[in-house]
Amino acid sequence: MPTLDNIIARVPLLLRYIVAALVLCGLILAMIWPRAAILRSGQEVRLEIAPVDPRDLFRGDYVVLAYRIGTVDVPKDSTNSFKRGQRVFVTLRPDASNKSRAVAISAERPAVSGSDIVIAGFVSSTSACPLNDAGDIDCRLRTNAIGVRYGLESYFVPQGEGKKIEIMERARLEVGVPVYDEPPY
Repeated sequence: MPTLDNIIARVPLLLRYIVAALVLCGLILAMIWPRAAILRSGQEVRLEIAPVDPRDLFRGDYVVLAYRIGTVDVPKDSTNSFKRGQRVFVTLRPDASNKSRAVAISAERPAVSGSDIVIAGFVSSTSACPLNDAGDIDCRLRTNAIGVRYGLESYFVPQGEGKKIEIMERARLEVGVPVYDEPPY
């Protein structure tokens, strides 16, 4: 009865090398393909932000960003009850200034149409104060809002640049707009 080693020994050495190279290329392609699909078919979303904290002793300079979509109003007639840590889907819709606003939240991925986009996140708090029109937290609005984290909240910057970004005018800050270009060396 032939063993696996005997069967492999009968295959020519060049063919074994070609098969090994194809398997390695296939593994590399399997890692790259999902990211390339995002770049190829993804859609740009512009968000309003506010920098919070510029430094960390162990991670270097970074800015913690608070997004306007980080607090989502839940309609008063909603029957959904969200729990901390629960995965949720937030529907975003661009406003007149082309900045995306959260218009709905759901425990299940909703179907969207038009210019709406769905982004996944996790509930960070089940009771949060909503943002007013100026983008400031306002607990007097008396609406039911929940906090949502998207995994986009930390933005790393070159050494010494964090403080500059923190004191920059809020209206000039935008995610997706380059603030600093890394030199090619």
